[in-house]
Amino acid sequence: MTKFLLSLHVLAAVLTVGPVTVAASMFPRTLRRVHAEPGDPDALSTLRTLHRICRVYATIGLAVPVFGFATASSLGVLRSPWLITAIVLTGIAAANLALLILPAQDAVLTAVTRALEPAAAAEANPDARPEAAPVAVPLPVPGPQAAAQLAMLTGVFNLLWATVTVLMIIRPGSTTGA
Repeated sequence: MTKFLLSLHVLAAVLTVGPVTVAASMFPRTLRRVHAEPGDPDALSTLRTLHRICRVYATIGLAVPVFGFATASSLGVLRSPWLITAIVLTGIAAANLALLILPAQDAVLTAVTRALEPAAAAEANPDARPEAAPVAVPLPVPGPQAAAQLAMLTGVFNLLWATVTVLMIIRPGSTTGA
């Protein structure tokens, strides 16, 4: 049963945390692209998709600690220092994602969408108001600052997960063998 639980834990981590780390890492670069090319519908669509991936896979990723606790209990290592450290770091990473990264992505995406809606409407119906034709100007939302902050938060998130992964593999002081 332990090997089965461990397999589920590792699969859940790979299949959920992996996409979140990649999508969250791509979000700031895509946000910079949206600001550099405000008329590019692909950039905005990509930004929306990356945010959706982060939200959905973060929710599904709740299975990782569930299977992790079941595996640790089955192995009898719930009180091991390496596991407690990994649990604390996982909690910090999850809080970073849930309380900082996802809300920031949502706020930026909302602001960018609102800023581009008039341009999209004018582009779709240029005869309605010719003076409202879209022009390539910087968006009225914090572009470089928001992208830099999201890049920093995502970097911290990724480093925390990398550390947890190393702890799970090396298991310093473990008596269960590595």
